[in-house]
Amino acid sequence: MNEIRGRAWRFNDHVDTDQIIPAERLISQNNNCLGDFLFERVRPEMSKNVSKGDIIVAGKNFGCGSSREHAPRAIKQAGITCVVAESFARIFYRNSINVGMLPVECKIEADEGDILAIDVQNGKIVNETKGMEWRFAPFPPFIKDLMERGGLMAKIREEKRCIK
Repeated sequence: MNEIRGRAWRFNDHVDTDQIIPAERLISQNNNCLGDFLFERVRPEMSKNVSKGDIIVAGKNFGCGSSREHAPRAIKQAGITCVVAESFARIFYRNSINVGMLPVECKIEADEGDILAIDVQNGKIVNETKGMEWRFAPFPPFIKDLMERGGLMAKIREEKRCIK
């Protein structure tokens, strides 16, 4: 996951996990289709219109609220590759890495529908629509490795299969 390119979906500050995926959708039968319910209360059309590789752009404190990992899982299952936010709730940030959904902390300017290109390796975001560019701290090698494997949980499953 070195380069990402997709359409921006714009959100403001303090997007909480209940907005991302309503609590009543967190039943075991929905584990593989959480993305179908992404933002259903605040943007009911979103899950049907997301294209694989799209990017959420948000303000401060994205993913606040409960600590459930279902929120980044729903985002990833819907086809969103990355969330770029000015800041994240820390548990959401960690849960994102655990499930293999890339969280990039960077304040950028993007409107709904802008095309963004993210160079994960070099820590660069380009808004191709507006011709603007920003930098963020590249991830350390062990986080890059986790993301390439699909997150911490995928790495653990992979390593368990290899234990003799």
